[in-house]
Amino acid sequence: MLYLACSRLGAVLNPLMPNFREHELSFMLAHGEAKVFVAPKSFRGLDHEAMARRLQSQLVHLNQIVVVDGGGSDDFDTLLTASEWEKQPDAAATQTRSRPGADDITQLIYTSGTTGEPKGVMHSANTLMANIVPYAARLKLSADDTVLMASPMAHQTGFLYRLMMPIMLRATAVLFDIWDPNSAAQLIRDEKATFSMASTRFLTDLTRVVVESGEGLPSPRAFLCAGAPIPGPLVERARAGLGAKIVSAWGMTENGAVTLIKLDDDDVRAFTTDGCPLDGVEVKVLDFDSHEMARGESGRLMVRVCSNLDRYLKRPQWNNTDAQGWFDTGDLAYLDAEGYIRISGRIKDVIIRGGENIPIVEIEALLYRHPSAAQVAIVAFPD
Repeated sequence: MLYLACSRLGAVLNPLMPNFREHELSFMLAHGEAKVFVAPKSFRGLDHEAMARRLQSQLVHLNQIVVVDGGGSDDFDTLLTASEWEKQPDAAATQTRSRPGADDITQLIYTSGTTGEPKGVMHSANTLMANIVPYAARLKLSADDTVLMASPMAHQTGFLYRLMMPIMLRATAVLFDIWDPNSAAQLIRDEKATFSMASTRFLTDLTRVVVESGEGLPSPRAFLCAGAPIPGPLVERARAGLGAKIVSAWGMTENGAVTLIKLDDDDVRAFTTDGCPLDGVEVKVLDFDSHEMARGESGRLMVRVCSNLDRYLKRPQWNNTDAQGWFDTGDLAYLDAEGYIRISGRIKDVIIRGGENIPIVEIEALLYRHPSAAQVAIVAFPD
């Protein structure tokens, strides 16, 4: 409701993770100069209303707290229904006065901050929808599909493909806010879900409970994994246990999912590549002197795409898009002979031994194959 209302009125929506506390929220609300903060009364044992009021006393721009299920004068339902504002003489003018254009900023969303201060990524309706259209086309999704996801809406994965995409497709969306693989499996059966997207760990959990239960899932057509390499053995188990096509992908908050494998690709591509560019996407791999690399050689991954962010909020020095529209992703990758990419690490996480660059993702993939390894993360450090 908030997303649709903000889109209609021209307000910018800034979704925030429910596990953020004062440290993260005080920075993001101040940096974005938020005027209205909507929070639940409580969630998972925390009094979010009390935290919101403490934050309001510290933030000069924060004029209004709205509490979902709060029960007071600033309760979400009370504010929505107590005053019949739509019957006011200037109601129509109020709704259209600042109606946004397609290139106006509609979303402010923060990166995870793994490289330091979280970045405020700014998107317009055009940059967001320019990603959803080819994404849905690649996966052959339509109004006949039922999308089930537990990805948080404060991540671009949840916002774009759990919230916006079903609205655009007029498809059914099944939402649940706390991940539990047993509940997810039952919801998929009950709602006949056909598509889901999540990180590798979610797929691991779901595959395990489905295989252990002995009950299949007849409806899923595709499960898209992104955010980490998919181990080959997991693709094989998930394909057999869930019956769905396992789709690997790569993308960023700054531009959405930009490479996916195709539904008719061989399953091996799901664990050996991160997909090929969507329609409207260009990719190239450069060395550190900006020369284009040969196929199969790892270097800096550059992307040119109409879904690229407008800019970073108040941080022009981070706007790493050149005059020709190429965005420096900060990732290392290589292109294979067919134009599929494979992410081989972050530029800041390069292992160099004897003058050779060692792709972290390949070492992690080897360790994943050990039956005792559930999760793996290799981190480079100066030596």
